[in-house]
Amino acid sequence: MKTLALIPARMGSSRFPGKPMAKILGKPMIGHVYERTLDSNLLDLVAVATCDKEIYDYIESIGGTAVMTSNKHVRATDRCAEALITLEKKYKTTYDIVLMVQGDEPMLDPDMIHEALYPFKDNNVQVVNLLGDIKDISEFEDRNCIKVVCDLKSDAMYFSRNPIPTTFFSNDIPMKKQVCIIPFRRDFLMEYTAMKPTPLEIAESIDMMRIIENGLKVRMSPTKYQSQSVDTIEDLKKVEQLMKKS
Repeated sequence: MKTLALIPARMGSSRFPGKPMAKILGKPMIGHVYERTLDSNLLDLVAVATCDKEIYDYIESIGGTAVMTSNKHVRATDRCAEALITLEKKYKTTYDIVLMVQGDEPMLDPDMIHEALYPFKDNNVQVVNLLGDIKDISEFEDRNCIKVVCDLKSDAMYFSRNPIPTTFFSNDIPMKKQVCIIPFRRDFLMEYTAMKPTPLEIAESIDMMRIIENGLKVRMSPTKYQSQSVDTIEDLKKVEQLMKKS
């Protein structure tokens, strides 16, 4: 399979403006994500998809590949779909898998890419999300952490920024979250971007709900790695301390 990794990034985050270029140990966060993704040997190309020239110029300055996209995209997945078409035209090729890596996960391990791609051995799987453990109740209640509940076949039933499932009746059900790496089969990504935004997608502000609301499946693949996304300045400071120790 020919695999393209795309890292969507924009400066205009409502929760943390300028987040991709915020420095961790002297390097912009988007640089950490790009370089760690590049360390995987399963990818044919890694590129950053952005609507901001500052990000584009930085990636180009470190010898990386960047693609300018429209500034009108609400969803990172739609930004990646536009970048895919641009890169396929540029390199006169077609990719089989398009792997979206969120640009706010500077501690991702390259082996997580293998974990995310493994389910594609099943030809029926069209899109995969990594599934991580929620560490504590504060993370469970954090709206920046996207919670997910799955069926018995490991397909997502619902994603939410609110705490799900309920712990009112039992504390034995594990609390799980969506993690940063989301690969699509190429044609399914194009099918996704042709769909209209859906009510629960808009309400939750979660890309994957567009798929579920259209009656389609999102396969969840467990990761053995603990990740720490950066959604706030406090998260940035926490990650910097963790990276100093690692």
